[in-house]
Amino acid sequence: MGPLKRVAVIGTGLGGLSATLVLTHNGYDVTVFERNLHPGGKAGNLEIGGYRFDTGPSILTMPFVIDRLFDSVGESRGDHLEFVRLDPITRYFFPDGTALDAFADPERFSAEVQEKLDVPGDRVRAYLRRCSEIYSLAGDLFLFEDLGRSLFSLKALWGVLNSWRLDLFRTMHQVNDARLKEKRLVQLFDRYATYNGSDPYRISGIFNMIQHVEYDLGSYAVKGGIFAIPKALHRLSEEKGANFRFGEEVESILVERGRARGVITGSKHERFDIVLSNSDVVHTYDKLLDDGSSRTARRYARMEPSVSGAVFYIGIRKAFDDLLVNNIFFSPDYEREFKDIFERRRCPSDPTVYVNITSKVDPEDAPRGCENWFVLVNAPWDSGQDWRSEMERTRSSVIERVGKALGCDLTKEVEVVGTLDPSGIQKRYLTNKGSIYGVSSNDRNAAFLRQGSRARGYEHLYFAGGSAHPGGGMPLVISSGMIAARSIIKREK
Repeated sequence: MGPLKRVAVIGTGLGGLSATLVLTHNGYDVTVFERNLHPGGKAGNLEIGGYRFDTGPSILTMPFVIDRLFDSVGESRGDHLEFVRLDPITRYFFPDGTALDAFADPERFSAEVQEKLDVPGDRVRAYLRRCSEIYSLAGDLFLFEDLGRSLFSLKALWGVLNSWRLDLFRTMHQVNDARLKEKRLVQLFDRYATYNGSDPYRISGIFNMIQHVEYDLGSYAVKGGIFAIPKALHRLSEEKGANFRFGEEVESILVERGRARGVITGSKHERFDIVLSNSDVVHTYDKLLDDGSSRTARRYARMEPSVSGAVFYIGIRKAFDDLLVNNIFFSPDYEREFKDIFERRRCPSDPTVYVNITSKVDPEDAPRGCENWFVLVNAPWDSGQDWRSEMERTRSSVIERVGKALGCDLTKEVEVVGTLDPSGIQKRYLTNKGSIYGVSSNDRNAAFLRQGSRARGYEHLYFAGGSAHPGGGMPLVISSGMIAARSIIKREK
């Protein structure tokens, strides 16, 4: 048996950490470079004035993906992470004053919808069964298989033959409007387009499979916050022998005759047999490979970025019994909201507001009697907007909308505030124009155009993360790391 293959992993997002764990367990000599001082990428940690916040992802779906990751390296997830099933998953507040709880049990949820929105429960159950059918036909193909291989698989052929059942050629909104018919319920299910940073009025109806993931498979909080996930993956990878170098930024990838041969950090050149980039695909081609003019790089740069976010980390000096861990305050005009984001390139004038409160699960995340609010408003990618003005306007809208729904003056309850705008997201995480999920899925071909686990035009170079296949969102990003690791193990022995 020859010497261990040396692998350089660029970035400690969940995709890079997942790949690192699998590769290290399988005998590769892995060194991980991270420009920040802690693991996690967007799934980071922030403390302000006695309040702790997760910096990005806030709800866990498809926990079996993480279970598979731990199983694949001979570990039990329960020995490292504790998940808390949420039921209800989310409380929705509509502009007309209606509040509706989304239960993880389709029977309870359909009864809630019938009571609150006067929609027959049978209609809701039939809709969720259709979402489940789409997932059973296309879920494995799009979420867990290597992009290059899956395009030629029997499952892909089966998906094409059943495209009429997958709603590929209607938008998510068209499908939801035709099947659900009630405006508020359509808006509730349209919001799942934002789970991969897209517009429900343009994204394909196939993505209604997301609803099955949440309502039939369940949604979870994590004890210790979402940040507990990268912490656990980092710790276990180190125990298995991975070497982490925090505060060390990779400036470029060494390439010799079309082969990735190492990385450059500062003035230091280090040779590796394999390089895996957990950095954004556009950043990797444009900056790390200095190949922004290549056909591949230009194609990725032309693809429409996903939404970004206007993020507020707010310490509230009061506990609200009317709120759950996850809360949505809907705008009255959802279509206008997405036109603001994707066409006018501005924060919505009257936004939908998401509020996540981890102190409902971990009371130590906020001082006694207080709450830590992670507030997210969907925002356009960075194209030079005046973000100070945009954030001030959006913060006022958030305080007004949520305060009105709760029947109080929220300005009196705010103790601390931290913010993160799209330009800050770009600078902190080196994402393309500050997008959160890489490219949007507004183009129905986007799933097939994403970067696969293997780089085009370079040998020994691989990708993992939200801008690569299968896309953004925690379970998909973790899946991307596992797919990349399997590809390396198969090809780089």
